[in-house]
Amino acid sequence: MSDAASEMLVERAGPVVIATFNRPAAHNAMTWSMYQRLGEVCDEVDRDDAIRVLVLRGAGGKAFVSGTDIGQFTAFASADAGVRYERDLDACIDRLAAVTRPVIAQVEGYAVGAGLRIAAAADLRIATPSARFGAPIARTLGNCLSMAAYDALLECLGPPRLIELIFTARLLGAEDARAAGFVHEIAAAEDIGTRVLALAEDVARLAPITLRVTKEAVRRIRAARRLPDGDDLIALTYASDDFKEGVRAFLEKRPPRWSAPGDASVAAGRSHAEGRGAVGEARQV
Repeated sequence: MSDAASEMLVERAGPVVIATFNRPAAHNAMTWSMYQRLGEVCDEVDRDDAIRVLVLRGAGGKAFVSGTDIGQFTAFASADAGVRYERDLDACIDRLAAVTRPVIAQVEGYAVGAGLRIAAAADLRIATPSARFGAPIARTLGNCLSMAAYDALLECLGPPRLIELIFTARLLGAEDARAAGFVHEIAAAEDIGTRVLALAEDVARLAPITLRVTKEAVRRIRAARRLPDGDDLIALTYASDDFKEGVRAFLEKRPPRWSAPGDASVAAGRSHAEGRGAVGEARQV
């Protein structure tokens, strides 16, 4: 049984709350209880008017968050499990994005998969030179992202960069991430904690209503966009033999043996979506 209290540490530094993903031996891969605890931390921050800034960081210096703990995917017995997982992850990221206080991500090492999404949901990102960003799912599990995830990352990185990261499974370095506008500042590993806290304290001294209203305005603009339903694509991916093989291969520490490519089901899903209209059964995020 995982212990969310030890896997996610929370401390106060005056008006700043610092939440630390604390599974350094697993590169801070997220467990189900950690996702739940992250939502609880968001609630606690919003209830306390004395809190002005939330900082997110990873323990150990080698990873911010390296995605979801892959061992938990062994319990997936059907495509519905994949759909539920992506919906639950979307809900957690939406809750983080809706925190009324500014959120700063202190990124050291890997921010990949769900870690990339958590970093993208922050308002400001400061990274060390060792930071690496990406979603190497085509090399690891052979799964996919939700429509909300693709949309958020397209906004942060742009279509060419996101397509490159997915299609090559490469990771984006800190300097390239800053050039893309995703990282706001790069700080040396020995200085990043001090620099992030100084930034948080600077932000905490600003007019809180201005910051909260600006966050809410941006959130409403983003929420007004309507996305096509993608559950059929998620179901196709998580029910595939490739996903099962990806999980087995990762746990057995070997390269996955992917199946022969086929696109009939994807094409059928695309025809179905186009037949009812791009936003015929859209959902807001």
